[in-house]
Parts: sequence; C-alpha cells; structure tokens
Amino acid sequence: MTRPLPIIEPFRIKSVEPLRMTTHAERVELVRAAHGNLFLLAAEDVLIDLLTDSGTGAMSSEQWAAIMRADESYAGARSYYRFEASVHEIFGLEHVIPTHQGRAAEHLLFQTLTGPGDVVPNNTHFDTTRANVEATGATALDLPCAESHDMESDFPFKGDMDLPALERCLAEHAGHVPLVMVTITNNAGGGQPVSLACLRAVRALCDQAGVPLYIDACRFAENAYLIRRREPDQRGRPIKDIVHDMFALADGCTMSAKKEGMANIGGFLAVREPELARELRARLVVTEGFPTYGGMAGRDLEAVAQGLREVLDEAYQEYRHASIRYVVEHLDAAGIPVVLPAGGHAIFLDAGRFLPHLGWRQYPGQALAIELYLEGGIRSCEIGSLMRNARDERTGEELPAPQELVRLAIPRRTYTKSQMDYVIEIVRRVFERRDEVRGVEIESGPEVLRHFSAHFRRVDVRAPAPSA
Repeated sequence: MTRPLPIIEPFRIKSVEPLRMTTHAERVELVRAAHGNLFLLAAEDVLIDLLTDSGTGAMSSEQWAAIMRADESYAGARSYYRFEASVHEIFGLEHVIPTHQGRAAEHLLFQTLTGPGDVVPNNTHFDTTRANVEATGATALDLPCAESHDMESDFPFKGDMDLPALERCLAEHAGHVPLVMVTITNNAGGGQPVSLACLRAVRALCDQAGVPLYIDACRFAENAYLIRRREPDQRGRPIKDIVHDMFALADGCTMSAKKEGMANIGGFLAVREPELARELRARLVVTEGFPTYGGMAGRDLEAVAQGLREVLDEAYQEYRHASIRYVVEHLDAAGIPVVLPAGGHAIFLDAGRFLPHLGWRQYPGQALAIELYLEGGIRSCEIGSLMRNARDERTGEELPAPQELVRLAIPRRTYTKSQMDYVIEIVRRVFERRDEVRGVEIESGPEVLRHFSAHFRRVDVRAPAPSA
C-alpha cells in the first residue's frame, strides 16, 4: 500500500531575514524593561513572533510584481479599480470602501450605524470591534454557541452563534439592534469556524427582525476551508464557491486585509446599500482619505488585490491548516491543554487549565505568555480577562472572561516546520514546570484596549482568587 505524501509548503523561499538569538538572562531583563507587556518588546528581541497574524506574513513574488505597477494618483488610480474588481469578484458586494486597516472600517461602520442605547450582537467581538462599538455608546453583546465553552470537545463549529439567544436579543431589543455581526473565524473564541448552516440561520433571524447582517471577514477563506472540511453537505466544494455563498447572505462586511489580504497593511468596508455607501464615503474623506485610496497607498491596493486571490488557492489552504493541526495535535498528545479542534490561524493554549493554580485575577494568560518568552523567545498574545476587560454594569467590578487563552498566531508563509517543532518544545518545557509560574497584576494601564500598553508586575499569590 502506498503511503500518503506529507503536505508540504506550496512555495519556495526567495528571501530570508536573520533572527537574533537571545539568552534567558537577556530575556529576563527585556521583560523587566517592557514592564511584563510583550507588546512593548522590540521585535528584534523576539525569536519566533506569534503575537499576531495581522500584517506579519510574507508576500508572494506576484504581489511584489503588482507593487511595481502601482498607480499612486490621489484620485481614480488604476490600482484602486484593480482592488475594487478583486473585492467584487470574491465577495459580490457592490460598494467597496478602502481603509488603512480593519479597525478603521469598523470605526466608519459603527460611527455611522450605532449609538447610545443600541445593542450589537456578535458570536464574539474581538478587541478593536468591541472598542469601536462601545465608543459610540452602544453595547457589544457576545452570543457564542454553548459548545464553544468546552475547549476539549471535537465539535466542528465552535465559532457558531447561539441562535436562540440571538432570537431573544432581537425581540427584547427590537428597534435598538442596528446590525448583527458574525466574526469568521471566531478569533476570540479560539479561532473556531462558523458553519454555513449557522450563517443561513442568522440571516433568517435578521430577515424576520428587519436587521442587516454584517460579517467580520478577516479570515474568510480559512473559515470557508473549514466549512469544506467539516460541514457534511459542503465537503469537496471549491473554497471560492463557499465564500460566494457566505457573503451572499450578508448586507456588508468589514475586512482587515492584513490577514487574508496577505498584505502588510490595508482593509476595506463593503456594503450593498448605495445610500449607506455615500454616507460612509463622506465620513471616509474626513479621517482616511479620498474614496479611491482610503488611507492605502496604490502599492498596498495592488498587494491586497493579488493577495485576496492567492488566499483562495486550495493547495495553500491545505498547507496552512496542516501546519496548524500539526502543532495542535502534538501539544494535545503531550497532555497540554489546547483548544480543540484546531482552528484556522492560530494555536490557542487553554491557560486556565494550563495554570490551574492561578485565578483569573492573576491573568493566567498573560503569565503564560511571559513564560513562553522567557523560556524560548516566543512572543504570543493573551486572549482572556485582560483583553476582554468586562465590567459589571451596576457595580463597575471587573468580570472574568469565558476562557483564559493564549494565542500563538501563525504568520502566513513565514515560519518553517522546524520552527514549529521549536515552538512545541518550548511549550512542553513551560508545561513541565507549570507549578512554578507566578501570576501577574496590572500596575498601570488605560481603560480601553489596556492589553496593548498596560504595565504588569509578578505576584506570588498562587491560590485562585475568589469569584466576583
């Protein structure tokens, strides 16, 4: 019997960047100087940078070639029309508004559609989405499906929305839900995909309530690949066709092209309604730029236009997901608490189970992220109570997040299998001495998006803090 061939990278390396090795003693001092916040480290002091997959990937030779033909005209540049054609072709949304990145698209959308007293349901808002909703005085409401709370189950679509909860929300807040948003894949929920069946059910509920549906499309192709792989009636379908069906259900979308635009900067907002598009473009001019560049250089428009097509390549998606599964399966086999099944863009360590001696008030995700850097120079990101920063509306007391996670986000076309083996070994080493890991507390930081710039100190308290 012929053995199956391993899935290999569907590209070859054309340019390399040297990495600087640091010692453990150096990393201790670097963490101290950064006040325990890995965002505040200099990139050159990081060996394997898994802080984010946003804008950190490698571009293709075709993208670099497209950059060379860029038209940098202020208005009506050829590069914009190529960018617009790419979005039309893939997403099928009529009005395309470029922005310098995804959070700018979110800002435009929510400043236009939401205000005090409104409620915006989402399967799970990510950090900047939540911040932009709440900046208008509206409430960002997370409605993840019940299966999402079991990190160890093999339920295939833990990114789905809780449909009965959405139905109740639309009824209870009738007239005050300006839109429903679904994030694909569900980043804050462990990078888990949303099924096409769920999207169709959300669309039906939105139609009954007369509410538009928007998609946070950052990782649309990875979500479509996982639909193709896991949803029985979608198996074997072309990824591009699944994407078409997903966005045919939407009234619009926001997109950070720093993810699956395969570029280092850029984003867009796309909508169907002409009058809304006119209002959005009027706002765009004030903060981002003319509607045919929207804060992006012509070369970035070109890179995104090409990248949006490349991300649909099925050989690329096979390799991308195989590399994520490889790490998840090896960590799981070693008994390390990791979110299952493997998601689309990252490995999520379950810090709550990894460090059970730390209560949520000691921010186990941040404590674990610090240890991964100290052990092997790996930079990662806490996705838990620190990032979420939820408060009781009545008392103002901080509330715990549903999960305490650490995200190891894998930049696209950047790291090799041997570097992933190194990541696995570093996580194992920290797990072996997990009882020694101390918690952290916030020394100082802003109220909004505090995880980007807060300062931390280590604490010796190891018993779980009392629940709120």
